[in-house]
Amino acid sequence: MSNYIPALYDFLTRLQHNNDREWFRANKAEYEALREQWLIDMDRLIADMGQWWPELRGLTGKQCAYRIYRDTRFSPDKSPLKDYFSAGISPAGRKAHGAGMYLQMGPGRFNGEVESGLYGGVWCPEAPVLKKLRKAIVDNIEEFEEIIHEPRMEQYFPGWLASSALKTVPKGYDRNHPQAALLRLRDYGKFMPTPIDFYLDPSWPERTSELFSYLKPLIDFLAYSINEE
Repeated sequence: MSNYIPALYDFLTRLQHNNDREWFRANKAEYEALREQWLIDMDRLIADMGQWWPELRGLTGKQCAYRIYRDTRFSPDKSPLKDYFSAGISPAGRKAHGAGMYLQMGPGRFNGEVESGLYGGVWCPEAPVLKKLRKAIVDNIEEFEEIIHEPRMEQYFPGWLASSALKTVPKGYDRNHPQAALLRLRDYGKFMPTPIDFYLDPSWPERTSELFSYLKPLIDFLAYSINEE
């Protein structure tokens, strides 16, 4: 099925240069055909992930895929459409409010880097959740460091993808705290960029599942920490 990938990237590139509803309406049939093929591959990905994440069994690609329409209410960028395909993968599908996996495919840029990528963690948590995560990391630092320094994690997901970090440690912690770098983070997520060549391999859904499996211990730690009373 992955022979549609060049056509998908060509469509998204043209969308970047014609990001308006009129152009999209004229090309919607092409979009829907590409999305249908992509959702078949997403079904393959989720089915494979279900082998090591049982709570995903029965979930479909459609339940995880995000709409292409952007929410522009609070954004200075009023472009109506996303120039990428994306999905949030968790037992709740795309509707998760805690830790989960995220996939994004597109020809654009993300924080100055390749926009396509695989992500796992917690993005933009609310203040009470962020406070719980920081405490859990400090209280269980040996377990946490064992997770993030696992060899496959370090090879494929070496750094943190942070929207921003505090200039100093949060209130309540010593400025010279040994985990100061972790405490300053506002998000706890790992990211691996994936250029188009990654998706040209017909087995990309199975390869993605394998890579996501390396993030599962981190997801479990974060989810447990959020839900712990």
